[in-house]
Amino acid sequence: MATSSSDHILIVDDDPDICTLVSRFFEKNGFRVSVVPDGKGLWQLLDQAAIDLIVLDLMLPDEDGLVLCRNLRATSDIPVIILSARGEDVDRIIGLEMGADDYLPKPFHPRELLARVRSVLRRTRASVQMEKTPRGSTNEENIAYHFAGWRLDVPTRQLYTPQQEKVFLSGSEFALLRIFLNYPNQVLSRDQLLEYSASKENETYDRTIDMQVSRLRRRLREDSRTPELIKTVRGLGYVLSARVEKVGDQS
Repeated sequence: MATSSSDHILIVDDDPDICTLVSRFFEKNGFRVSVVPDGKGLWQLLDQAAIDLIVLDLMLPDEDGLVLCRNLRATSDIPVIILSARGEDVDRIIGLEMGADDYLPKPFHPRELLARVRSVLRRTRASVQMEKTPRGSTNEENIAYHFAGWRLDVPTRQLYTPQQEKVFLSGSEFALLRIFLNYPNQVLSRDQLLEYSASKENETYDRTIDMQVSRLRRRLREDSRTPELIKTVRGLGYVLSARVEKVGDQS
């Protein structure tokens, strides 16, 4: 899915050279770009403008980027790509677990960052529009899924626990959960999950399905060692082990 020429990218980085380089490159490729040097600037700009994607450096002068990412994900589903000069696997894993949509170590080529931005935007929009609605359903805008005491409301994109507590889902988590709910008790391979969730173009730049499943299990309050709902089928993929009921207008 192509990105829009009006896509607004926010770069949060205190390195002026990187900001200038990336801003000019992205603007040449049809994006609008805003730059802030710290977390304070991030929150101020989010109050003033609509942002389509955030490129967030981990090493900021006023607040740790991982904390910012966690706080962002608690209040917003704006896609986030993390940058880090440390380049350590633990930063990448923690960043993705905090809700980032992708991770890129410094130094990087602006063209690679551009490819990742386009990929994340495409995947996010695919999850919202659900262009590949499973089972040929023509109208699923007003439905809710009930499973194992949980409820997922499609119109509000809100997940409720069996105790009726709200659980926030990012755009990619919502899309992945809907895929499982549309194919309950069926083993889905990683390739199938990628195919159903978004375009496979530039898929090498996407985070792994395994990480997405791990995050979704946390939202469902699963024990990663012995998950009861989303189970791993060794060598094959994953399966949602639950009876699913769709309720609502499907006319």
